Amino acid sequence: MEYVDSWRAVAAATGAADRSAAEDGVRLAYRSAGLAEPEEFVWADSPRAAVGLVRKLNDAGRSVREEVRTRPWAEERRRMYDELGPAGWSALWSATGAQLWETTAALAERIRAGVVAERTEPGELAERGEPPEGEAEVLQPEDESEIRLLLLDAVLGQHDAAWLAAFDGRGDRLDGLAAVARNAGWWWPYERTVVISERPEALHRDEAGRLDRGDGPALSYRDGFALYAWRGMPVPADFLAELTALTPERIRAEENAELRRVMLEFYGYDRYLTESGAEPVHRDETGILWRIALDGDEDVVMVEVVNSTPEPDGTYRTYWLRVPPTTRTAKDGVAWTFGLQGESYAPVRQT
Repeated sequence: MEYVDSWRAVAAATGAADRSAAEDGVRLAYRSAGLAEPEEFVWADSPRAAVGLVRKLNDAGRSVREEVRTRPWAEERRRMYDELGPAGWSALWSATGAQLWETTAALAERIRAGVVAERTEPGELAERGEPPEGEAEVLQPEDESEIRLLLLDAVLGQHDAAWLAAFDGRGDRLDGLAAVARNAGWWWPYERTVVISERPEALHRDEAGRLDRGDGPALSYRDGFALYAWRGMPVPADFLAELTALTPERIRAEENAELRRVMLEFYGYDRYLTESGAEPVHRDETGILWRIALDGDEDVVMVEVVNSTPEPDGTYRTYWLRVPPTTRTAKDGVAWTFGLQGESYAPVRQT
């Protein structure tokens, strides 16, 4: 539908917020909910910083998220469901919000996890005034619970794009929420005060929409809050610096199985096999089967195949196919890539 691309752009928007337009959207959302407009707007450079500001609010009043976001959305969804019927609503969601939901929901959850991880580190206590600078203290479990609850109080702004895409053009009750989403990041609505976060400065994703960057943060905000990821998997910031200097020995020494898989993907399975002195475990007319045994993880099994069609320069290109660790022969591995059993795979001409 016409709205999906525009909301996809909203979800991925980076750069400075339009603060005036976002504040106007908040005021409209409050009026639409039958509330008095907020008296004060407080801006933060990231969701991490916003949580810190929310914790320091003294006279903001109670949270009104239920009135400005939860209740209007539920009522609009019910209205549209009654209007369109089960099949119509399902078709609308499939054509709009469903196309954005997976990536926006996953990104929002990653941001929450990143905020919790950073704000529950002992170093964050100095920002809150305790303990005295230079002293360390381990936060108690209730501190983490408080952060998580504050994050659940947020309206997700641009990361509510999936739902807003479904409702766009079908009434004006959510126009205030939509205006904030188009112009800012997450926000926390209270009776008298609203805390609003800037959008990210940079966002890097792979073709599947997952956070992905090999030479820096995949998501970053202007105050330094950042998330690091390789093909969707969270990685430590200093881990990426190692990738360009990897060796087979360093890969084998990595104890974290998930990080070791990232290392192998970055280094290249074929290169690892060549430089580690691996021996093939099986070969037949279809190719060569290789196996990489990894401590604490399933084996990585690859089939090396050669394209039967020559390149323009007369050479033949080699491909490496990742197959299940239970694969025992090269033919079984090649057959698996076609959804077949080994005994059923008998190509007339291999390509």
